[in-house]
Amino acid sequence: MYVDPPVVSSAVRRRFRRPSHWYNPDRMTANENSPDRWIEKETRAAQLLRSRAGRVVAALSGGVDSAVLTLVAARALGAENVVAVTARSASLPAGDLEDAARVAIAAGVRHEVVETRELDRPEYRANAGDRCFHCRTELFEVLEAYALGHGYETVAYGAIADDRPEDRPGMAAADARGILEPLRAAGWTKEDVRAAAAAFGLDVRDKPASACLASRIPTGTPVSSEKLAQIAAAEAALRSEGIVGGRVRHHGEIARIEISPGDWERAVEEPARSRIAAALRGLGFRYVALDLDGYRPGGRPVDREPLVEIGPARDSGQ
Repeated sequence: MYVDPPVVSSAVRRRFRRPSHWYNPDRMTANENSPDRWIEKETRAAQLLRSRAGRVVAALSGGVDSAVLTLVAARALGAENVVAVTARSASLPAGDLEDAARVAIAAGVRHEVVETRELDRPEYRANAGDRCFHCRTELFEVLEAYALGHGYETVAYGAIADDRPEDRPGMAAADARGILEPLRAAGWTKEDVRAAAAAFGLDVRDKPASACLASRIPTGTPVSSEKLAQIAAAEAALRSEGIVGGRVRHHGEIARIEISPGDWERAVEEPARSRIAAALRGLGFRYVALDLDGYRPGGRPVDREPLVEIGPARDSGQ
């Protein structure tokens, strides 16, 4: 199912218009203070794209890796031969769709939004450790169908050299379907990606990793649309208090909040503490806990196993 991308105002379009030198590689230079090793790697990625595709679907999630992939593809093939496609589902973090729309404007490419239905897959809902594989399989099947139906030859996504297959089961789904990984093949690192995004003035250049909402549910605990909605609303409650980039881990009746230690004071001072607690209890959580280890990108072993409650089963009042 294809839906309209989010409406972006003309003011935003002017802000994110592409620089005039983007499509002339001979004139392209990074900002003076930016590392420029990515420029050579862009040449390698562009060569790969040209050798494999004339027209390409770029999987645009709203993160910095897929943003730079979209730019590289547009520069290599011409913006008219690239379409950026964003998948919308219950597991998409808030704000990612809007970020993707702005990136597409900056790259000068058409932006399309498609619906994915990973929750219809029993293997995805089971959350048995290979959830990402089944999520990516759904994504790439939808993108391949879009490419086939709209005259595009292949699909590319934003994997980079820092991504390790053992940590990212979804990469196996890409390999199985022959999805292009131009940045990874050309040796792009996260440092390269951020340097390129900064050189071209993308506002996602410093955006933290934004894993899907299902990543907040421990492995072995089934994923449901209800849990994803709880998580989305709980993290929105944090953002409303000025706490950005945190996570709310779903442990049944327990909401475990992971935020940067720099935000702890903001979270526990009144009236923010009471508002956060009330908001999360209103979503169905019985207990609201602040994790004193803070937020760590990639999570920790506890995020891959359920919490264990040690009796009594009821409040003792003590």
